[in-house]
Amino acid sequence: MNHTAGVRSAAVPDAQADAVSAGNPAADSPTDTRTRTDTRARIQQIAVELFTEHGYEGTSLREIAERLGVTKAALYYHFKSKEDIIQSLVEDYQRQMDSLVDLARSEPRTAETRREILARYVDIVAERDQVFRMLHQNQAVLNTMASAVRTLKTGPRRLVDQLVEPDAPLRERARMMMVLGAISVGWMYLADQAPDRHELSEIVSGLASEFARCEPGLSGAVSSQR
Repeated sequence: MNHTAGVRSAAVPDAQADAVSAGNPAADSPTDTRTRTDTRARIQQIAVELFTEHGYEGTSLREIAERLGVTKAALYYHFKSKEDIIQSLVEDYQRQMDSLVDLARSEPRTAETRREILARYVDIVAERDQVFRMLHQNQAVLNTMASAVRTLKTGPRRLVDQLVEPDAPLRERARMMMVLGAISVGWMYLADQAPDRHELSEIVSGLASEFARCEPGLSGAVSSQR
């Protein structure tokens, strides 16, 4: 599995970013496209750090630009407001979850598929743990962004729909939702304590696979559990 600790970080000189915002034809090259992507990711990373340190309300776009070392114009090209940054982080998470749900949908509902999907979900949680911590610390602000809240809630629900049979009993659906919740809580609680994130990922993935097993005879209890 491929693990990344947070959002990619790569800065870009102001001149390049300003050239992009000014519509410089050279900005259409693959290198400049990559530069725009890297700058956007770097802005997200810095914003997450500042929102965590000082709170969403206590952080300004000017402070984000200053820590990043770019002009306000370069920052505004990517994000017009702090809410835009939050929304972009949620949308990035949604894209990852969409891909995972699509993968789960394309595979047979077997124990092997379930283990692989759960392991990939652990990867997503591990990659975005700093973002999730920041959102948790700024819950009051997040609650004012209805679309972002819906996205964060519906991702796991949609994944559960692909990990259990359509006629699965309530007990099995509850088990799978609790497994996803346990992955998030377990990782968030232990990530700062574990000396080896890869080892922690393997442990969390392994335990999740154990917890997600269907009990013998469970499929016959559909009518009584629904």
